[in-house]
Amino acid sequence: MSKQTIGMIVPIAVLFVLWFLPTPQGLSLEGWHFLAIFLAVIIGLVIEPVPAALVGLVGISVVALLGLAGKTPAANVKWALSGFSNSTIWLIFAAFMFAMGYQKTGLGKRISLVMIKYMGKSSLGLGYAVAFADLVLSPFMPSNTARGGGTIYPIAINIPIIFGSTPEHEPRKMGAYITWIAMTATCVTSSMFLTALAPNLLAIDLIAKGANITIEWGAWAKIMIPLMLPLFLVTPLLVYLIYPPTQKTSPEAPAWAAEELKKMGTISLKEILMASFAGLALILWIFGKEFKIDATIAAVSIVAAMVLTRVITWDDVIGNKPAWNIFIWFATLVALASGLNDVGVLKWIGKGTEVYLSGLTPTMLMISMIVFFFMLHYFFASLTAHTTALLPIFIVIAAKLIAPEQLTTFMILLTSTIGLMGIITPYGTGPSPIWYGAGYISQGKWWALGAIFALIFMSVLLLGVFIFL
Repeated sequence: MSKQTIGMIVPIAVLFVLWFLPTPQGLSLEGWHFLAIFLAVIIGLVIEPVPAALVGLVGISVVALLGLAGKTPAANVKWALSGFSNSTIWLIFAAFMFAMGYQKTGLGKRISLVMIKYMGKSSLGLGYAVAFADLVLSPFMPSNTARGGGTIYPIAINIPIIFGSTPEHEPRKMGAYITWIAMTATCVTSSMFLTALAPNLLAIDLIAKGANITIEWGAWAKIMIPLMLPLFLVTPLLVYLIYPPTQKTSPEAPAWAAEELKKMGTISLKEILMASFAGLALILWIFGKEFKIDATIAAVSIVAAMVLTRVITWDDVIGNKPAWNIFIWFATLVALASGLNDVGVLKWIGKGTEVYLSGLTPTMLMISMIVFFFMLHYFFASLTAHTTALLPIFIVIAAKLIAPEQLTTFMILLTSTIGLMGIITPYGTGPSPIWYGAGYISQGKWWALGAIFALIFMSVLLLGVFIFL
C-alpha cells in the first residue's frame, strides 16, 4: 500500500469513527458531524495525501452535499462559496501579484541585493533585516497581510533565490530560514502594537461593549512593548538556532552584491513604476481609513493598474498557479472555520470551557484562559473570525471570575494572543498561506515549528501574568 493511499485512508477513518460516536451533550447532531468533517480535513492538511486546496475543497463539498451548513440547498451553496468573497483572501491573492511585479521588473532583486550588500555577511544579519523591516511598518499598518504579505514578502522572497536556494534546490540553505523569520516577526509585531493588527482594534471594541473597559494605545503599549520587544529581539536568533540555514556566513556576499548591482545598471522605468505602485499601496494601507478606502480594494485596484501599465501581464495573473492554489485552499478553510460557529460548535466549546474554569484559583484561571484562547486557533483560518466568535465568550467568563482591579490588564494580555497565535498553522493568519505558498517549508514541518514557537510565545505571555498581575 502506497504512502499516498495510507494518507488518504487516515482522515477518512477518523471521520467515520467520529461520525458514529455518540453526540456530546449540548451539541446538535449536525454540529457533531460538521466537527467530524472539520477534524478530518485538518488531519488531511497535516498528512497532505493530495494538495491542500483539494483537501479543503472536498471538505466544503461534503458538508454542503450533506446539508450540514444550512437548512436549504441555497443556504448550503451560499456557505460553501462564502470564503471566496472574503476580503483577506483577495488581499492574499493581490500579494502574490505584487511579488510577481517585484520579480518581473527586477526591483525585488535590486532591493535584496542592497540588503545583502549592507547586512549580508551572515544569515543572521539578513534575518534581522527582514524582521526589522516588519517592525518599522507595524505600528502604522493594521493589516499584517498587507505588511507581511504585500510589502515584506515580495522583497524578502528574492533573497534566497540570489543565494541559489529554491523550493526544489536546497530550501534549507536560506529560503526556509527567511520564511520562518518573516512569519515569527510579523506575529510578534502584531501583538506588540495595538494598531499593528485589525483584530486587535476589533477586540478592544468588543471589550468596551462587553465589559465596559476602554483600552487605549498607550495602555496596550505599557504592557505589551516590555513583553514583546525582548521577544522580538531574540526571535531571529531563536529561529537561527532552532531552524538554522545551512549557509551560516557569506563574507564575500556584500562585495558580490555590489558587483551585481553594477551589472543591473540604473533603475528601469518598470522598476520605478513598481516602486510607485508599492509606495501607493503602502500609503493607502496606512492611511486608508482617512480616505475611506479598504486595504483589499486598494490592493486589487493597484494590481489592475500593474496590468494596465504592463508591469505584469494578464497571462501572468491567470497563469500564477501558486496564487490560485492558495486562494482556493484558504477560501475553503475560511468557510469551514466559519461553519463551526454557525452550527454551534464554538458556543458548545465556550460553555464547556466556562464550566472547567470556574473552579480554578485566580492565577490558574488567567493562565488557563490565555492557553485555551490561544490553542483554540487551530479551529480557525482567520484571526478576525477567531476574535469575533470566541472573544465575547471569554469576556463574559473573565468579567464573572476575575477581580475588577485585574480585569483591564488581563484583557490586554488575553487579546494580545491574537497576533501571536497566527504562528501555529499554515493558515493561521493572512501572511501564513503566502509564505507557505512559497514552497520552502512543508506543511508537516510548519505545524511542528508552529507548535514549538507557540510554546515560546505563550511562555512569554504567561510570564506577563506574573509580572503585571
